[in-house]
Amino acid sequence: MTTIQANLQVVRNRIAAACAAAGRNPASVALLAVSKTFSAEAIRAAAAAGQVAFGESYSQEALPKLAGLADMPLEWHFIGPLQSNKTRPVAEHFAWVHSVERLKIIERLSAQRPAGLPPLNVCVQVNVSGEASKNGCTPAEAPALCHAVARLPNLRLRGLMAIPEQTEKSAQAGRQFAHLRELRDGLVAEGLTLDTLSMGMSHDLEAAIMAGATIVRVGTAIFGERIYLQ
Repeated sequence: MTTIQANLQVVRNRIAAACAAAGRNPASVALLAVSKTFSAEAIRAAAAAGQVAFGESYSQEALPKLAGLADMPLEWHFIGPLQSNKTRPVAEHFAWVHSVERLKIIERLSAQRPAGLPPLNVCVQVNVSGEASKNGCTPAEAPALCHAVARLPNLRLRGLMAIPEQTEKSAQAGRQFAHLRELRDGLVAEGLTLDTLSMGMSHDLEAAIMAGATIVRVGTAIFGERIYLQ
């Protein structure tokens, strides 16, 4: 067993334990392995242990990996900031986008999604912490964006995504996760169909699962610390 495969098992055990503590079925939480900055070989090692869904943040880095791994039945999620001039490769090559925060981006993704592909699964990113350094729309802006996604062709509204403030206080993280869940519940009450809460990472997946996460995005705990080239 490789280190990556062993790490995956540890993360899966953490998810199972968190679900047990929350009184949830472990099958209700999907694991998204965040593979940005890591090699195609690392992704193959994770796939060999049964991991299917992978998250990337930079299209120029991701596209060669997608091409090199085209022989494998993997599901690709785009989770990084998305600029309007980078929407086409995401619309053409990914199954999910978690990081939509502006109407212009939504419209471009819809227009650029190839006709032969299933609708692009979309989550609206919400800045639940209010930090200026964080991407995402405000909670007040989220309903209009979600309704826009639901109206556009070639897109399928799935839910909401958030990256809360990093804190040692689990209660604070839990409140921010709960805020996203409450926002989702309010939108469902308005008649929208949202089945996804993309929240929780290596350091806080337990708090996210307690608050209702359906996808946790885990990178470091699986692949190790990232080294960013200058």
